[in-house]
Parts: sequence; structure tokens; C-alpha cells
Amino acid sequence: MSGELEGRGFQDHFSGHAAEYARHRPVYPRALFEVLAGLAPGRERAWDCATGNGQAAVALAEHFAEVVATDASAEQLARAPEHPRVTYRHEPAEAVSLEPASCDLVTVAQALHWLRWDAFYAEVRRTARPGAVLAAWMYPLMRVDDRVDEILRAFHDDTVGEYWAPERVHIDAGYADVPFPFRELAPPAIEMRHDWTAEQALGYLDTWSAVRRFRKARGSDPLAAIASDLAVAWGAEPRLVRWPLVVRVGLVD
Repeated sequence: MSGELEGRGFQDHFSGHAAEYARHRPVYPRALFEVLAGLAPGRERAWDCATGNGQAAVALAEHFAEVVATDASAEQLARAPEHPRVTYRHEPAEAVSLEPASCDLVTVAQALHWLRWDAFYAEVRRTARPGAVLAAWMYPLMRVDDRVDEILRAFHDDTVGEYWAPERVHIDAGYADVPFPFRELAPPAIEMRHDWTAEQALGYLDTWSAVRRFRKARGSDPLAAIASDLAVAWGAEPRLVRWPLVVRVGLVD
């Protein structure tokens, strides 16, 4: 299967650190899935595309009788938690085994920028029931306060900036530059929030694909350059960390 997926153009940026990704990535808020379930025409099946470690799929299972979660990375799927209403399938987004007109909701969490849009959207239209909804969301840099935010921005742009994949531009643009050929809805503003220590924040930064590429290319750890300054700016106590979600929602006609 992996050779077939590579032949389809799958770019694997996270399998090599799937365990760390599952451990350190922020958790999407329950309110997001409540809103999306409320927009779907039914609650029979949701398709979570590019599910990664299954975080969104398990959350969707609280609202749908069945969730099919697909991903092109077997390593990521191996880290996904079991759930009686979630079925994981090792499949690329652009060619899934779902039946035609079988999904009430299709979701793509922090992954739309990696997909081949025309082929994926064709699969969305093929698998969607009448009135079904497609929701794709992403989150930008985390926000804490001006001092911490400046350290993170410099790290993102300057320290590891040259090691981001080209698709990162779509995250930086807030998905405003991503084609979305559906009749769009305006969901309410939603953000992720966590109380994190500086150590937890560094664990999250360590999951960045650009950090991993920096280490491989230079043989050194870019996090070492900011760890001390970040710890001082952060302080010893947990801090509120915020990620405003950018959510694009469309009706699949």
C-alpha cells in the first residue's frame, strides 16, 4: 500500500515522529464538533480525511453513528485510539473506498494544504449525501503574550523558516488562498485553548516538520537556541495558550 500511496504523490511529513505528534499536538475543542454536527443533514456517517492520529475522528464519534477515518500514513494510523464507532482505513484522500452518497459530513483537520484539491474535491462530491457539509480547518501560530509571541514568530520565520515545506504558505495565508468550490457557510468563531508549561510548548514545537528538517540538514537542535529565552518569558507556571481556528465550511451541492 505504501508504494501505491507514494505513487499518488503522498508527501509524508509526520510518520517519522507519529508518537510525538500524537502526544504533543493541541486538542480541538468540543464546540467545533458540535457546530459541524449541527450543520450536517444527518448523523449516520462522517468521513474524517487525513485523520493523522485520529483526534478529530474520535471527537466526531460522539455525534455520528459511524466515522470512517482515512490517512495515507500507516504510522499515524497506528497511533490512533480505538473507538467502537470509528473505522480507520489506510487510504489517500483522493481515492477512498467509501460508497457513493454515503457521508453526511466530511472533515479535514490541519491537512487540506497537503491534498491534491481537484481530486480530493471530486471524492467529496462522490461520497457526499445531498446537503452534506465539507469542513476544513487549520490553526496558525499559538498565542500567549507579546513577549512569547515574538520569540515564537522569530523561531518560525527566521530560525526554521527555510525548512518549511512549500505548502506551509497556505497555513500562513489562513487558507484564504486555497480553492474551495462550495457554497460557503460562516461558522462561529472558535479557538483552541490549553494551559501549558514552557516544557509542553517545546514539546509541541518539536513536532513541527521544519524543526525535524533543520535537525536532519544541520545536525543540531534549533530548539536549543530558544529554550532558555522561552522559559524566562513563559515563567514557571502554566500559561493560557490560544489558537484561533480558521474553519472553512461548504455545502456539497
